[in-house]
Amino acid sequence: MQLLVIRHAIAEDRAEFARTEEDDALRPLTAEGRRKMRRVARGLRREVPSIATLASSPLVRAYQTASIVAEEYGIGAVEIADVFAPEIPLEGALGWVADASHAADEDEVVAIVGHEPHLGSFVTMLLAGRETPMVELRKGGACLLDVPPSPRPGDTRLRWLATAGQLRRLA
Repeated sequence: MQLLVIRHAIAEDRAEFARTEEDDALRPLTAEGRRKMRRVARGLRREVPSIATLASSPLVRAYQTASIVAEEYGIGAVEIADVFAPEIPLEGALGWVADASHAADEDEVVAIVGHEPHLGSFVTMLLAGRETPMVELRKGGACLLDVPPSPRPGDTRLRWLATAGQLRRLA
């Protein structure tokens, strides 16, 4: 299977949102973040024509990003996967991806939307077998990985890594 890893788009400023005294998990995308992510999604579609499964962290900004991707791809539902929340140990994300790889065909694409530094650590674990991040996904950026049927740390291959700006130019 191929795994498309997407970082959420531009969200409201953390410090400004904190003044609302609402939980940071509720911090939404900005209007600019939504606008830019729509173009990113169009660029993603040029590189990755279809997505079989789309999952998101439960945090609002990730779910809103995933919803924009779902709209571009005509996907009816986004799966909420707590394992992609920033505070969850990476083993949970690895287990989710392993389950997805068993259910997916070899050429299917499964996409996840989450947060840094969690995603960078997760991608590094898949590629190099260690958790110290060696990969950074900027807001709205993405990477595509080849994941074997029973993934273990260090046995995944990177196909490409792109910033949001690069993906927008593809649109």
